[in-house]
Amino acid sequence: MAELRFFWVDVFAETPLTGNPLALVPGADGLSEREMRAIAQEFNQSETTFLVAPSAEGADHRLRSFTAAGVEVLGAGHNAMGAWIWLADTGVLPSDRHEFAQQIGDDVLPVWIARPEAGRSRVTMRQAAPRFLHSTTEPTGFAEALGLTPAALADRSAEVVWTGAEHLMLGLRTRADVDAAAPEPARLRVLLAGVGAEGCYVFTTEGGPDGADAYARFFNPTVGIVEDPATGTAAGPLAALLALDGEARGGSIRILQGHAMGRPSILDVAVDGDRVDLSGSGLVVADGVLRL
Repeated sequence: MAELRFFWVDVFAETPLTGNPLALVPGADGLSEREMRAIAQEFNQSETTFLVAPSAEGADHRLRSFTAAGVEVLGAGHNAMGAWIWLADTGVLPSDRHEFAQQIGDDVLPVWIARPEAGRSRVTMRQAAPRFLHSTTEPTGFAEALGLTPAALADRSAEVVWTGAEHLMLGLRTRADVDAAAPEPARLRVLLAGVGAEGCYVFTTEGGPDGADAYARFFNPTVGIVEDPATGTAAGPLAALLALDGEARGGSIRILQGHAMGRPSILDVAVDGDRVDLSGSGLVVADGVLRL
C-alpha cells in the first residue's frame, strides 16, 4: 500500500476556517492523471492541486489542479496560491530567494514570496494578460437565472474577461443584491455556454465598512462548482475590467468574496496595463496521509 502526504490550506484567509480550502498533494509525480482525478473526487473540494516536476524550461514547480468533477484547471487562482503558501511556510523554498516561476499547463508565470519577520508569508502571482472577449448589454437572462429581478442589475454591460480562464463579470447594484443571488445551475450553465464563459462572477462596487472595492460571489456550474468562496481566476478579470473602466484606485483592487458562505476571503489585485498580479495569504490548517 502506497502512502502519500496531503495538506489542507485555507487560501485568502486571515484565520482558520475562512477563505477557500484547498487540498494539496506534493510529490505527486508517481500518480497517473486518472489517480489525480480520483483523489480530487475523494476530497470533494472545488479544487485539489498536485505538485509535480516541471516540464517547461525555467519553471521551479509545476502545478496540476482538478475539480471534484475531474475538470483540470489551468488558471492561476486559489489552486496555485495555496500551493505556494504551503511551499513558503513549510520551508521547502530557499529562504534567500523571493522570485520563482510556476508552470500551469504550458504557461510559465512568475511568483513572488514576501516573508515578513513576523506573521505569514504573502504570495503574489502574475496572471496572463487580460483579454476582453465578449460583452452583452442584455444581461436580463442572467439575472433571472440567478433568481434576481432586472432591477438588481447595475447600469453596465456584462463582460467575459480572461486572465487564464473565461468568466462572466456581472455587475449588480448593491451588496444585498449580490447576497440575494440563488442560481439555477442548469439554466446558468446554458447561458454561460452561449457567451463563451466558464463561470459567473457577480459583483458590486457598493462600499461597506470592510473597505473592499468590490463585493463578489462566484458560481461555476460548468465544472460542477455550486459556489466558490474565493476565486483568483475571476478576481483578476474583475480587477482588469474595473481598471479599464477607471474604477481602480492607483491600479489596485481589494475584493471581498465568500461572505455569504461564511468563508470571508480577501483577494488583492494590482493592474498595470497587461500586468495582472494577484496577492493573498493563508495558512495550512491540516495534514494527513493518503493510503492508496
